[in-house]
Amino acid sequence: MTPDTTTPAGGRALRPAPRPSRARRLARSGGGVPLVLLLPALLGLTFLVLPLVGLLVKAPWSSMPSELKGDTVWPALRLSLETATAATAVSLLLGVPLAWLLARTRFPGLRFVRTLVTLPLVMPPVVGGVALLLVLGRNGLVGQWLNSAFGITLPFTTAGVVVAEAFVAMPFLVLSVEGALRGSDSRYEEAAATLGASRFTAFRRVTLPLVAPGIAAGAVLAWARALGEFGATITFAGDFPGTTQTMPLAVYLALEDDPAAAIALSVVLLVVSVLVLVGLRGRWTGGAG
Repeated sequence: MTPDTTTPAGGRALRPAPRPSRARRLARSGGGVPLVLLLPALLGLTFLVLPLVGLLVKAPWSSMPSELKGDTVWPALRLSLETATAATAVSLLLGVPLAWLLARTRFPGLRFVRTLVTLPLVMPPVVGGVALLLVLGRNGLVGQWLNSAFGITLPFTTAGVVVAEAFVAMPFLVLSVEGALRGSDSRYEEAAATLGASRFTAFRRVTLPLVAPGIAAGAVLAWARALGEFGATITFAGDFPGTTQTMPLAVYLALEDDPAAAIALSVVLLVVSVLVLVGLRGRWTGGAG
């Protein structure tokens, strides 16, 4: 049977669209995965998922309400939520201008500055806590001046928890906002400047609305990272119930005395992490599918 090549009035003959090749169809459907890639991929997926499954299987679901009613659970959860939110606010206040500086300006040593900004992402958090002590401790480079001039002492205080969490969480926000700024069209800012707007007005009225989704995603990531911070917090702020003991610290201590409570607290943090990923709606977790 010959293909339909009817000619519309006043037009050219219509030919049927060519069928996609078999290789292209397999690529679209995800078929034809080589076994040498499929097996490591499945092992990697199992390696990442199996511990989470084990946590859910071993969780004391029947006694979960009683485990979460402990004297240290709710104070630790409340403190974690408050300090993570405060650390995110600090990250927004300082990180958004820093991201704009990295994305919109050119100056000598830009790559070095970007490396310093991202260093807390790869540096062990305990090392960050030690560095904070050496700078902001009572005898630190800046801390001794804060103590003598204003009577401000940050280590082993709730404010110290906020500082430690902001130190490790801010790079997530900076990278997210910088990526959004690089992806946005700077011609809108240039047009605002030609209309007489100052650079700060263009930033406030044009740039911020353009990169608002990136700021929101970065803030959520920073909040989640601050909520789960352990190493820098215990090193710089210590572990004092009601003052510096956050949820990760409470989990660590509960493992020694009450493993069931530690598992229950871990499940709570796991649920919060899942909610964060759902809230990002695929912005950082991949696209369709």
